[in-house]
Amino acid sequence: MAGPNFRFTHYDLKAQRAGAIIEVTLSAVNNVRLMTAANFQRFTELLDFKYVGGVARKSPIRLTIPENGHWHLIVDMEGHHGLADSSVKMIAAPGVSPQHKQAS
Repeated sequence: MAGPNFRFTHYDLKAQRAGAIIEVTLSAVNNVRLMTAANFQRFTELLDFKYVGGVARKSPIRLTIPENGHWHLIVDMEGHHGLADSSVKMIAAPGVSPQHKQAS
């Protein structure tokens, strides 16, 4: 797998529900791209891919998961001076309070 010709950090967010909010903290301006598993595959194969996000000029930024599914988050340096240090955390999932999950 050759992959893109720029450095990136990959976060596998696993299965997420629509409306979940992801907070991304960056040390520098970079691209932040939230994408489905199928689009992540296309990204790694250098094919056209779709994503939510773009250039993150401020930190932290928040992105909302648009639909239920398996999601990936990429932080990359394409068009920028270097790869930022980054971290990702889940802010909230729909219908679940951040403190505790209800038994099903």
